[in-house]
Amino acid sequence: MKVYLVGGAVRDSLLGLPVTEKDWVVVGATPAEMEANGFRPVGKDFPVFLHPDTQEEYALARTERKSGHGYGGFTFHAASDVSLEEDLIRRDLTINAMARSEGGEVVDPFHGKIDLKARLLRHVSPAFAEDPLRVLRVARFAARYHWLGFRVADDTLTLMRQLSDSGELDYLVPERVWKETSRALMEPAPQVFFQVLHACGALEKLFPELAALDGVPQPEAHHPEVDTLVHQWLCLEMAAKLKLPLTARYAVLCHDLGKAKTPQAEWPRHIAHEIRSARLSRTLSKRLRVPRDAADTAALVAEYHTHCHRALELKPQTVWKLFKALDVIRRPERLEDFLGACEADARGRGRTGFEDRDYPQANYLLGAAQALQCVDVAALRAQGIEGPALGDAIEKARIQAITTFKQQELNP
Repeated sequence: MKVYLVGGAVRDSLLGLPVTEKDWVVVGATPAEMEANGFRPVGKDFPVFLHPDTQEEYALARTERKSGHGYGGFTFHAASDVSLEEDLIRRDLTINAMARSEGGEVVDPFHGKIDLKARLLRHVSPAFAEDPLRVLRVARFAARYHWLGFRVADDTLTLMRQLSDSGELDYLVPERVWKETSRALMEPAPQVFFQVLHACGALEKLFPELAALDGVPQPEAHHPEVDTLVHQWLCLEMAAKLKLPLTARYAVLCHDLGKAKTPQAEWPRHIAHEIRSARLSRTLSKRLRVPRDAADTAALVAEYHTHCHRALELKPQTVWKLFKALDVIRRPERLEDFLGACEADARGRGRTGFEDRDYPQANYLLGAAQALQCVDVAALRAQGIEGPALGDAIEKARIQAITTFKQQELNP
């Protein structure tokens, strides 16, 4: 029985990056031998065990054979006679198909170290094209390592394009697409994930609402980048620079989807695109089964992001309507996600200076929301106000609090 460290831990250690988790492959062992050594079985499709002390995963070396559609359409074979190289060849990228022995020797049958040095994401074998999930995984790795100069190898991109054209992407379940997307959105360069999908034809299949923005023009005075899809890339890049949480980054992804539905006769203006964007964001969220909080925040950002950009000009009554839509009294954390997404939109523009400019609207709305806390609801009840009259009184008091705050901000 031989044990090897495999996958991401080997890759990242060779890149000089922190290793966050470790996966192990065991060659020459049977399930009975693993259990006899105290390992606890947890694998459903093939033998995977948890180490009795570290709780890290140890998988028996295995091979796989295509037996159906989608990323789950494989038959696995795990036995003591499966070699390490047979296990590694089924992996997606050469940089993920390396192993390290217990003695520290790197086993690299598919030249992963060469591709690490060349900063290439290259498939291990033609079997890559059998698993549609790998299209998303490669795009995600491109987003993760973009800052190091990595790119997808041309021949790998060709296989990804073949997968996109084959119809295999249709067999990906929504939950898995969302899992990969949510992880990609939190990578250092989330825009690269979608750019790679666009380059191989997968964006049109998985995110048609986003792909439809390609070539849609915007007013150059406000959008020097003009193209709406390019604006989308810039906004996602800014969302990462602002270190926004997942909910806000997903909202950035959805905020301008409605511009694809603007009649061409109205270009480059996009009147009422906010409502269309909110509707399309909900369509996308429903299809991908996005968690409710992220889906709701995305729809709200889509519908009200221009309100945020004009916050300093809005009447207190309109600010209160915005706060009611965001449910800031019960969900104050949602306001921060909303403001973060709006700031990424405002600063994600294609000209030097836009990305560094201030966004005072955020501090203004945060202050206005804080002013609402000064409204003493108990005091209103103590005056004997009840029922609908109490609701009216609370709303009036809150609008007055926003009014007072605005006057103080304008005339400090």
